[in-house]
Amino acid sequence: MRILPSFFTLDFALLCLSSFLFFASFNMIIPELPAYLSSLGGEEYKGLIIALFTVSAGLSRPFSGKLADKIGRIPVMVFGALVSFFSSLLYPVLATVSGFLFLRFLHGFSTGFTPTGTSAYVADIVPFQRRGEAMGIQSLFGSLGMAAGPALGGYIGSIWGIQPLFYASAATSILSILILVRLKETVTDKKPFRPGLLRLNRHEIIEKRVLTPSLILFLAVFSFGIVLTITPDFSEHLGIANKGLFFAVFTLSSLGIRVVAGRTSDKYGRIPVMKVATFSMVVSMLMIGFADTKLTFLLGGVIFGAAVGMNSPTISAWTIDLSLDQFRGRALATMYIALESGIGIGAFLSAIVHSNKAENFPLAFGVGAVTAGLAFFLLFLIPKGKKCLFFDF
Repeated sequence: MRILPSFFTLDFALLCLSSFLFFASFNMIIPELPAYLSSLGGEEYKGLIIALFTVSAGLSRPFSGKLADKIGRIPVMVFGALVSFFSSLLYPVLATVSGFLFLRFLHGFSTGFTPTGTSAYVADIVPFQRRGEAMGIQSLFGSLGMAAGPALGGYIGSIWGIQPLFYASAATSILSILILVRLKETVTDKKPFRPGLLRLNRHEIIEKRVLTPSLILFLAVFSFGIVLTITPDFSEHLGIANKGLFFAVFTLSSLGIRVVAGRTSDKYGRIPVMKVATFSMVVSMLMIGFADTKLTFLLGGVIFGAAVGMNSPTISAWTIDLSLDQFRGRALATMYIALESGIGIGAFLSAIVHSNKAENFPLAFGVGAVTAGLAFFLLFLIPKGKKCLFFDF
């Protein structure tokens, strides 16, 4: 039996811990944001809570990808966490609808930078034979943060109110940074930062080699934007007091399967795993959208979490498979542009379709079922033995 090389190092463990804290920091405020925005008089702008966040994250990806390849992975990760810190501190200060929406746009730059550097760092330090498994473990810790954040945020918000919640979010970001600065940089030929690096040539925006996994991801994560935007209201409609409970359920259900999915994709290929993931996403969207009891709603969240858990590490590993080492940051940035675009558009469209009317819940989640179904169909169009739709490398 062939023994695969290990990737369990101190740097990998520290990166996983930092990911947990980073994702917890900005996710802990999400369940309380719709009600907070309504209290400011901006109820009609609920769809922008996630949409603005993802738009700025997507816009920053080409820059974070280039900078991760040029100045190093760690500065890019630290910058993103700093943005999260300052954004959380400013929510209580800019307590108007326009100020809130501005901060949601600013806050999005955090996820435009940190996850790009993190994924590139993992790819740098992990043997390629265990790439999917390593991505699964790293994303598991991010998911733990996504699960713990909303649950903890819902508790803090219900006991102490929204302002202490913002400060708790800022403190968690700082803890993430303290871990990052202890890591060893993996880019050996790094350059000092200069403003000229922020100028992008046309070919530096999108990495064409990874368009296929990026398209599949774009279609699959419409549902994620829908969940982030609509489920707090759906939870309230069904009488669930803690609006972070659904987030905790679906995130926890994704944890164990991430490692299994990553390892399975290493052994059997990325595309078979993605077929199961996208089909599961269709089922979950239909189940959640037509839920009329708490149990059905939460069971739909379990299936949704399983789909997300299969999707995340597999897409990341698939993207790295197709990328060149010297453009790994750009390739991952392209993948994340698709991620943020899908989430943002999904969030915006679902808010329009929902229109704050309970009878529109099935239709809003139906949008996610259709887009995930299209991703499922496209996976069958990839020729056998190939890894992409559009190009033959």
